Amino acid sequence: MSMYLKKVDGQRAITLGDGTVLSQADLPPRTTRRWVASRKAAVVRGVLHGLISQEEALQRYELSEEEFQEWLRAIHHFGEDGLKTTCLQKYRQL
Repeated sequence: MSMYLKKVDGQRAITLGDGTVLSQADLPPRTTRRWVASRKAAVVRGVLHGLISQEEALQRYELSEEEFQEWLRAIHHFGEDGLKTTCLQKYRQL
């Protein structure tokens, strides 16, 4: 019995600074339409650590560059909590 691996462009998995592993399988499905904070964070981490290019992420998830940049700013300033829609109003006023 042999195992077949699906061909993917780029890396299959990366190890983050805290020792956790982020793989292609951890990225949200291409069909994602409901963007909860954890899914946004997975895409941002994937781009920042080279698992997926920003261009590929924008195409795969049909995101605008402005939307992705907003996710980056939110994580940079407030951590993953900044991506929660319930916190957007609070954080945008700062």
